Amino acid sequence: MKKTLLLVTFGIFALIYSFTSNDEVSGKKIPSVNIIDVDGNSINTSEVSNNGKPIIISFWATWCKPCKLELSTINEVYEDWQEETGVKLVAVSIDNERTKNMVKPYINAESWEYDVWMDTNGDLKRAMGVNNVPHTFLIDGNGNIVYSHSGFVPGDEEDLYDHVLELIK
Repeated sequence: MKKTLLLVTFGIFALIYSFTSNDEVSGKKIPSVNIIDVDGNSINTSEVSNNGKPIIISFWATWCKPCKLELSTINEVYEDWQEETGVKLVAVSIDNERTKNMVKPYINAESWEYDVWMDTNGDLKRAMGVNNVPHTFLIDGNGNIVYSHSGFVPGDEEDLYDHVLELIK
């Protein structure tokens, strides 16, 4: 019985690691997808830059509690992150036609200072291989995806920030 429990536990950790492994994304560029921001302005994702500084792209939805927790947790330290590293965060809402009208009131209520993109058709989500939200990517100053993480538990934001710090060294 103990061996079975150990094998199941190991299997779960292996599955979690497979979802958060950076091997699949390392060296890939952010794909070129046309979407809109929360104000309706058209954006080509491959043209987004941050003057050579890192960009965090976080996929989320208004119905996703871990997503909202992640973005709210980062919001508490985001101003410091920007001052120290110049990092920019883009929150990509995957809310569909039925829930997309909840996005702007939610971000305004939370006072998020992030750029917010609307991926209502899931084009960017598919292009980046996102299966579940929250899913966060770190893009280096050259548009290369250098880190990917699926899910959120408190403390993950510190790991993300450590990766940002590694990029700016």
